This record gives sequence, structure tokens and C-alpha cells, in this order.
Amino acid sequence: MPTPPFVDHALAELLDEQPRLTLEDLARTCCMRPDWVVERLEAGLLQGEQAGGHWRFSSASVVRARRLARLESTFDADPELAALTADLIEEVTALRQRLRELQTRLGLPAAMP
Repeated sequence: MPTPPFVDHALAELLDEQPRLTLEDLARTCCMRPDWVVERLEAGLLQGEQAGGHWRFSSASVVRARRLARLESTFDADPELAALTADLIEEVTALRQRLRELQTRLGLPAAMP
């Protein structure tokens, strides 16, 4: 069963942008194995910070990793295809947010979602 979008947003809001989660924490949050996370890091599909030989992840990484895991499992998607889809979802989200900000600044009614 897919995770409702508000869960990703709520999770992102609970965590701050400081990298705090470990590789194992991120894997557990995504219901995946740590080697799944490592494979996506090595392929450049996930971002994290490495210090002292340990990985740390921010809330944005958590949301992206959960999205990748869901796309891969739901659609049996190749990791690169799941990442491309996640990129497009993130871009559309950013553009919608920018549109809302411009509409507010210009005093225009909000567009339909």
C-alpha cells in the first residue's frame, strides 16, 4: 500500500536539515537493507554527507530515499528510472511552490492543483 504524500511531508518537517540519520537509520526508514542505500549512494541517486567513515542524511534525503524505494517496489522500476521519476516529482513540487509564491505576491487567486 503506498504511503500517503502527507507522511513524507510530515517526516521532513519533523527532521531538520542537519544530517542526523545514519545509513542504517535511513535504510530502516525506507524498509530496505543498508546495502540498498549504499548502491544508490554509489550510483549518485541519493545524497548524504560522509564524515569519519560514517554516512549522515538529512530530512530531504529521507524523503527522496523513501520515494525511490516506493517507486522501485510499486512499479518494479529500475533504480535510475525511479530516480528520474523522483527528480521530476521534486521539480514539479518546486515549480508549484514557486507559482503559489508568485500568485500570492501578485495578489492573484491560487491556481487549481
